Amino acid sequence: MTILLSDSRVAAVPVRDAGEALVRLDADFGPARAWVRRGLGERLAAARDALPAGLGLRVVEGHRPVGQQRSIIATYSTELRRLYPGLPDAELHRLTSRFVSPVDVAPHVAAAAVDLTLVDPDGAELDMGTPIDATPEQSGGACYYAAEGIDADARARRELLGKVLGGAGLVNYPTEWWHWSYGDRYWALMTGAPAALYGPVLAEPGA
Repeated sequence: MTILLSDSRVAAVPVRDAGEALVRLDADFGPARAWVRRGLGERLAAARDALPAGLGLRVVEGHRPVGQQRSIIATYSTELRRLYPGLPDAELHRLTSRFVSPVDVAPHVAAAAVDLTLVDPDGAELDMGTPIDATPEQSGGACYYAAEGIDADARARRELLGKVLGGAGLVNYPTEWWHWSYGDRYWALMTGAPAALYGPVLAEPGA
């Protein structure tokens, strides 16, 4: 059974922030040069080094400010309201969390998560079955990491992501093949850690 970020068990995980600084990923991870916690950055480098020769990781997003997180929630919730008129608030909250996390537990807000994909030697993104940020509605559920119905090559690439990122200590949010995190509340719940290592980052990176 998939545990969503709206699950009360996620919010119940305590946070003991390690106080790690944010670092900016180098250009080898793509032009976004995303900001992440230092420990996450180190693990991403280890995962990149574990890939077969010629393949790379492209990180398209890391830390996300609280205001941006709230904006994404509002936009997607409005879309769901349009698709499912009369949806109870609790169910709307649950469905929204398949694609965007509640602010108080959001891994991106803690600089503990990245959205990423695989690239070839020329830096071109490989086919992973759906684009990054394809919603469950847009993709017919193919955005789920373990979705059925995607072709064998895309499945193999997702499994490769899982092997190198999981091997480096990251966990996947199973409704989004591209979302991986380390040190946040969801990571702690999934790994059995006693507490999250990273809480929300409220200051702008580099400020």
